[in-house]
Amino acid sequence: MTRRLLAALRVYAHPRVRALLFLGFSAGLPFLLVFSTLSAWLTQAGVSRTMIGYFSWVGITYSVKLFWAPVVDRVPLPLLTRWLGRRRSWMLLAQCGIAAGLALMALNDPAADLRRTALLAVLVAFSSATQDIALDAFRIEAAPSEQQGALAAAYQMGYRIALIVAGAGALLIAADHGWMLSYLCMAALGLVGIATVLLIAEPPRPQIAVAAPQEARVAAFLEANAHWPKPLRHFAANLIGAIAGPIADFFARNGLRRAALILLFIAVYRMHEYAMGVMANPFYLDMGYTLAQIAAMSKVFGVIMTMVGVAVAGALVAWLGIARTLFVGVLVIAFGNLFFSWLARRHAPGLDELAIAISVDNVGIGIAGTAFVAYLSSLTNVAYTATQYALFGSLFPLLGKLIAGFSGGIVDAIGYPLFFLYTASLTLPALALSLYFIRRPIVAVPDKAPAA
Repeated sequence: MTRRLLAALRVYAHPRVRALLFLGFSAGLPFLLVFSTLSAWLTQAGVSRTMIGYFSWVGITYSVKLFWAPVVDRVPLPLLTRWLGRRRSWMLLAQCGIAAGLALMALNDPAADLRRTALLAVLVAFSSATQDIALDAFRIEAAPSEQQGALAAAYQMGYRIALIVAGAGALLIAADHGWMLSYLCMAALGLVGIATVLLIAEPPRPQIAVAAPQEARVAAFLEANAHWPKPLRHFAANLIGAIAGPIADFFARNGLRRAALILLFIAVYRMHEYAMGVMANPFYLDMGYTLAQIAAMSKVFGVIMTMVGVAVAGALVAWLGIARTLFVGVLVIAFGNLFFSWLARRHAPGLDELAIAISVDNVGIGIAGTAFVAYLSSLTNVAYTATQYALFGSLFPLLGKLIAGFSGGIVDAIGYPLFFLYTASLTLPALALSLYFIRRPIVAVPDKAPAA
């Protein structure tokens, strides 16, 4: 067992894994800079709370990236694609958009020109979502299935580090030197991703026979509609190949029943996180913890424990496989919710008790989140990597966000102790489906990637 564990840990020494740490940092950097960090800047600039609330709509960009994922998947960029390849070229373009957008935001005063700030925030968010599409595809194509857990772990580790930098780091710089320097520093950190893209190699693009039936559908459409105007025919054919093809391929490979169970699993796997997470800060405050204590325990200690879970998950996926790690992650989260229920029953709990609950919950989130990324990666066909992963990524938050909207009413009705028992019970569908997929493992897509 010790030998197998050491072999699992060695997966972190692979160059691709190390590269994903820096690419994960690049992906996580812009997220808070167009959300909570930007909200703090707007507040200090005297922008109304109503207008700051409207800025949250920038986040819709991340939820609708499915609509331009087929473009990233199939359309080459002039000059860049020939030089860097299809994945690195789109990543570099997106990273330049992020860095330029942040630099221009730094040079703009939102109090004087709020519309310009809003447009630049949209540019950063759009570029960030585009980077996510290309980066997810690169990660899936860069290594075989047995390395996907480690790649996902490195990516999430870099992402979490970036959240600390773009959150606490940006606020500290702004407090001492102003918002202009803060956002200029964040723009400069965009060079981390740009340098990484220029140094790494483009993953090979194998010929995928499994995509042939879908491409044949496009050829049949062109032949059957030869009387249409040529531009209209090719537009419709590209639409079928880019959107209908990936969806049809997923159902064709898995069958209707199994595909439906996979989509159900994706929808329910993280709904307990959303239901519990939206009530976390109100719970801490209602239990008597100060804002400083909440910041230290939740935003610093909690992030560190999540990173511990991420590191553990990469080794677990290599050791136990994806399905068993998915089960372990949700099981740990369920126990974390039970610890919060225990905490809610205590009178004036201290930081030690809070640390126990946060430790268990965040380690579970790190394990589950990393395994889930690896699982979604394993479902994709490299002929449609970006589009299929964007489809899965758009699906999993929907049910959780819907259920989260009722969390406040449930707390008001039954109180925190029973609420956390309720959120623990929301893990049961994910646990049951995890067991199902342990017994019926995923059939790997042929020619996934070479073990370079």
